[in-house]
Amino acid sequence: MPTLRIPAPLRSYTNGQSEVTVNGQTVEQAMQDLLKKHPALQPHLYNSNGGLRPFVNLFLGENNIKDLQGLETPLKEDDRLLLIPSIAGGSEA
Repeated sequence: MPTLRIPAPLRSYTNGQSEVTVNGQTVEQAMQDLLKKHPALQPHLYNSNGGLRPFVNLFLGENNIKDLQGLETPLKEDDRLLLIPSIAGGSEA
């Protein structure tokens, strides 16, 4: 089964797990399986229209799924997805 790496700020919603095994033949199916197992992640990953929030980046290996087939990107049994939220802000020195 594919695995999904969870960033530290979201691990409190996955019972502290840094990786979650997910079922699915596409990234979308894997994400839906993740939300079925950890529903508290929903508002942190998806907007009210059901789309991924703009600051949520999913990588399959070194490739952003936005550069592949998006949520329809196919997954293999041994694939590893990385969930990487964008970081913004700060101040000018």
